[in-house]
Amino acid sequence: MSYAWHLPAGLIALAVGMDLLLGDPGWLPHPVRLIGRAIELGESAAWSGDPDRDLRRGAAVAIGVAGAAVCISWILISTAESIAPALGAAGAVLAAWTTIAIRSLDQAAASAQHALEEDNLCAARGAMPALVGRDPHSLDRDGMIRAAIESVAESSSDAVVAPLLYLFVGGPAAAIAYKAINTLDSMIGHTSARYLYFGRWAARMDDLANLIPARLSAGCLIAAAAILRRSPHDALSTCRADARRHPSPNAGFPEAAMAGALGLQLGGPAVYGGEVEMRALIGVARRAPRVDDIAAARQLMWVASALALGLMWAARLILKPLWAI
Repeated sequence: MSYAWHLPAGLIALAVGMDLLLGDPGWLPHPVRLIGRAIELGESAAWSGDPDRDLRRGAAVAIGVAGAAVCISWILISTAESIAPALGAAGAVLAAWTTIAIRSLDQAAASAQHALEEDNLCAARGAMPALVGRDPHSLDRDGMIRAAIESVAESSSDAVVAPLLYLFVGGPAAAIAYKAINTLDSMIGHTSARYLYFGRWAARMDDLANLIPARLSAGCLIAAAAILRRSPHDALSTCRADARRHPSPNAGFPEAAMAGALGLQLGGPAVYGGEVEMRALIGVARRAPRVDDIAAARQLMWVASALALGLMWAARLILKPLWAI
């Protein structure tokens, strides 16, 4: 089987190790940047302002971009593999590396944390765009702490657990397809007037792609809370009570697990592009948020990521008759 569709567990671990050591270097021609450019071109050519037409054209753009991501990754890896199996394996590992973002997520959260520790609110607001899409100038100190924690929680699924799951299930081609769907949602999967119809397919595809990863992420965060002696019971109970109150059918699960584990209340109003979006409150505010809660969230994310990797590796071993390790 081609490395594009099946990557041995050891090579997936190698890709994770590369991310931990190197992160997302600027010199790397990252697929997400190319995918983003393709989405921009598709939107420019297809958006019309007519609801029926935009629904059809938006679906074509979403399916076309995701399909192209799969085909291109498969062609490149298969071509390299036809030249030499080792070259194909190297290409597959490089592609897998680009789908994982543990280090860059941690670094972005750490930048905001360190700025807040120094009471440098200007620098903290400058660090926010790497973490969240909301307007940084609308956030006070507590708001930035909550926003950073929410981002670490949600991104533990989007940037870590989901790519790992798709790497184990369908190799680099599946993981690249997931990144394409995730990028589509972040760029056009909104409910604003422009994207309400054009981005509907992108949003629904992302909802489906994250259905299992978000819940798996929440479970790993709950387990991480137990390992780190946080509040796993509160994390679980908050998931049960509040996860489905989030506007997203998926993002609420890791956010609720994180809120319960830390004893904080997340959610509430958020400002995007000058417009206020009201979100349900998640969790119980047992105390005011502190800057060191960002560090705690990062620790939970690291442990949850390790648990997810171990769980998927174990599942691959159990299912060895279906996929050769």
